[in-house]
Amino acid sequence: MSGNVRLLSDTLAAAKAEGRSALIAYLPAGFPTVDGGIEAVKAALDGGADVVEVGLPHSDPVLDGPVIQTADDIALRGGVRIADVMRTVREAHAATGAPILVMTYWNPVDRYGVERFTAELAEAGGAGCILPDLPVQESALWREHAEKHGLATVFVVAPSSKDERLAEITAAGSGFVYAASLMGVTGTRASVSSQAEDLVRRTRATTDTPVCVGLGVSNPAQAAEVARFADGVIVGSAFVKRMLDAPDDAAGVEAVRALAGDLARGVRGQV
Repeated sequence: MSGNVRLLSDTLAAAKAEGRSALIAYLPAGFPTVDGGIEAVKAALDGGADVVEVGLPHSDPVLDGPVIQTADDIALRGGVRIADVMRTVREAHAATGAPILVMTYWNPVDRYGVERFTAELAEAGGAGCILPDLPVQESALWREHAEKHGLATVFVVAPSSKDERLAEITAAGSGFVYAASLMGVTGTRASVSSQAEDLVRRTRATTDTPVCVGLGVSNPAQAAEVARFADGVIVGSAFVKRMLDAPDDAAGVEAVRALAGDLARGVRGQV
């Protein structure tokens, strides 16, 4: 069974052909429940997201701020397992036909088994994986199995990354490059870091792979700002916060759908 790396590439290319950035939403699996998380992913896509990253909740996140940590804690206390992450990918992709990636720290994959994880993600219709804490120089085993199963390997670059390091990372990755707009953790912010545009420029100098920007984007105006210079706009904490603030699960799903619609207008410059 081959994964959907081609679908991811085609989706990003289609957005570019429309003269806009892609909208990439992040939502953790198992939050507020496994079923509720699946509905939230589908709502984000129905609302206007082009791609979704499904987070694999982890007890020791290094990139995630307090909003996503809170959602992860709810998911973990609810007993979420990797099988539930795969189910989330499978059902969301089957319902929408959209590319779905998993965003995960390395330890759960390592313990689960790289071959098993990649095979199951491909079987579920997944498009690939974002691995924020896997060093490129230690990624050969993962990349071998990901490529065998038709999965993208998305690495994260940061403003601190030197040009030679950027070239090393982009040469090893596929699908897109995740450009972290600032040094810090995920979360909504009043403004998007001015470092983001420079990081995208430097990253593009090393690769033709799309460069998508995350960390700090939370509203349509910020999405429009980032869409001027990035191939994709990644939004996570803003979606999760809408769900945390909702009076019930159904309202949370509708809040995700509404925010996706607002952000979709943002990446199209309709704000």
